[in-house]
Amino acid sequence: MHPKMTTERKFDAILFDLLTALLDSRSLWDAVAGGELEGRSWRAAYLRRTYETGAYRPYEALVAEAATEMGLAPALGERLAARYGELKPWPEVREVLGALRDVGLRLGIVTNCSEELGATAAKCVGIAFDLIVTAERAGHYKPDPRPYRMALAELGITADRCLFVAGSAYDLLGTSKVGLATYWHNRLGMLPLPNAPAALEHHPSLHPLLQLVSDPSVG
Repeated sequence: MHPKMTTERKFDAILFDLLTALLDSRSLWDAVAGGELEGRSWRAAYLRRTYETGAYRPYEALVAEAATEMGLAPALGERLAARYGELKPWPEVREVLGALRDVGLRLGIVTNCSEELGATAAKCVGIAFDLIVTAERAGHYKPDPRPYRMALAELGITADRCLFVAGSAYDLLGTSKVGLATYWHNRLGMLPLPNAPAALEHHPSLHPLLQLVSDPSVG
């Protein structure tokens, strides 16, 4: 049973990381790479590249470069892109996001992805979003503050009325610069980054998010 959500909510909108917080992209990377060890090392290299790049460079190029860095074929990047429609949401995603939508919260995505792949991946979630901000559209990769600021501007709200749901600790570096309270959905059991700001809450599931947004004293 969902906790009762009051009409005096602390937040008016929730923004989500897409490829880790909402979707199990790791399993797809493993499948394309041909094994768990290969997929996870490739994905880790890609994450480092996107979060260190800053100004947008073609997403697909970064994915191919990460494969080369790990001794894998750069063509794996094209194979991964071709299979983006196979991405699956975490088991509770549609239930939780549906409950958030039902109480009137606006939902959006801020993702390190190209426009084309971001649209494909968002459809895999199975929930309608009020906006999708990709790194390509913002012109910069997270954790640069510009993608988060673009999302807030398009929603027409201030950072103190919005919650961000991160999929990795990297987002905490960016959301802290914008003043976004951040819930870290640490599904993959990632270690915190050295000197990274703390999350408002940190859980391996999205279920506690319902209790968090139902409490008007949080924030």
